[in-house]
Amino acid sequence: MHEVTTELIIDAPAQRVWKVLIDFAAYPAWNPFVRKIEGAPKPGSRLKVVIRPPGGQGMTFKPVVLKADPNRELRWLGHFLLPGIFDGEHCFIIEPVSESRVRFIHSERFNGILVALMRSSLDGGTRAGFEAMNQALKARAETAE
Repeated sequence: MHEVTTELIIDAPAQRVWKVLIDFAAYPAWNPFVRKIEGAPKPGSRLKVVIRPPGGQGMTFKPVVLKADPNRELRWLGHFLLPGIFDGEHCFIIEPVSESRVRFIHSERFNGILVALMRSSLDGGTRAGFEAMNQALKARAETAE
């Protein structure tokens, strides 16, 4: 198992951050890492997610939403090829710090036989992608109405 976790403070209320996070149709306009998501943020639904880590190749996968707790958490589980080869449980957590400020935690827990081979890529490109998305989310949420 290997985990990549990033976080930052966003000067916006949890509701606004959530609204930006689940507006999948707008991702191509602002998100430098998760370039596209199709589907609904509802537990049990399958998404189609396209990511492109900085300096890396794009990848498409079809995770299942595990949790969609409005204004709090969005979590999904995806697999590469078959379960157990390279699985990722991706999580976005919105923790209110005050009425107009949140801590945004963006993480993924990786499991499977290929994880050890991918560790440097996860700590490099994947972490950089998370951080780029976090900054873009922060900018969009802080300027949205």
